[in-house]
Amino acid sequence: MQATLTVRHTENKTMKAIVQDQYGSADVLQLRDVEKPQIADDEVLVRVRAAGVDRGVWHLMTGMPYLIRVAGFGLTRPKMTTPGMDLAGTVEAVGRNVTRFKPGDEVFGIGSGAFAEYAAAKEAKLVLKPGNLSFEEAAVVAISGLTALQALRDVAEVQPGQKVLIIGASGGVGSYAVQIARALGAEVTGVCSTGKLEFVKSIGADHVIDYTREAITDGGKKYDVILDIGGNRRLRLLRRALAPRGTLVIVGGESGGRVIGGVDRQLRAMLLSPFIGQKLTSFISSENYEDMLVLKEMVEAGKISPFVGRSYGLAEAPEAIRDIEAGRAQGKSVVVL
Repeated sequence: MQATLTVRHTENKTMKAIVQDQYGSADVLQLRDVEKPQIADDEVLVRVRAAGVDRGVWHLMTGMPYLIRVAGFGLTRPKMTTPGMDLAGTVEAVGRNVTRFKPGDEVFGIGSGAFAEYAAAKEAKLVLKPGNLSFEEAAVVAISGLTALQALRDVAEVQPGQKVLIIGASGGVGSYAVQIARALGAEVTGVCSTGKLEFVKSIGADHVIDYTREAITDGGKKYDVILDIGGNRRLRLLRRALAPRGTLVIVGGESGGRVIGGVDRQLRAMLLSPFIGQKLTSFISSENYEDMLVLKEMVEAGKISPFVGRSYGLAEAPEAIRDIEAGRAQGKSVVVL
């Protein structure tokens, strides 16, 4: 009897997880048995049903640009050894100070180490899952949805009737940005590649630009707001497409090399902004409970919908990240447990 109890205790303490011991390509990721996370008093243990995959996962996996290592994610090796932050699942246990959730609740939000059977999350970074979403759909809402919402509503302050250009409209953040801009009453133009034009139209873009065939400045149209997501266009080109009193919001970037990435373009934009009529800016999204509730309400009201491009099993997580890196992903990818 004692031996049986010991075996059960050991099984209850372990889980399957994707683990990386060093920075590198998706080849460094391994599926292993590891200990379940221990939760703090203000945390929730979530049994993960699905985890979102985005470009941020790739950056943290590779440790590039190197600036993110200096920012606290680990200088020589990753501090967070299991990737993934976007998640949806069922509450398994709660810390002693947690009041919003109880075991059995279905939730979505932002945690730590989501590519695993269980993950820990702060109470303030979870909300109850909308009843009209599957776990797979809910798992891709929080991080990209928050970024799009705050960029358009708070930073650009989009108003009804404004012309909004979204560069990277077919991706994770972009697919939410198209819908949120429309919900705010804007006329939306999405920029994407040829194979993703119909997708961007289907999620609500009034106009689409195929960047493989035309530039954003062709036709001379001016935009009140430009949201550049992970782009690499030069500032002078973006400014030519921006109205004289328009707002450019840069979210990420894939230029600038291994050391600082696209941060140099963002810094140059913000340094130039005080001396011209246009507002050129960037921001870091806030992972907060109030805005996650806004996203939940928008989903329930049918104003926004998550678009899951492809689902992968836990063991296929490296393939999911390779597809993101190669630009094959459309909408949001998800790892399903």
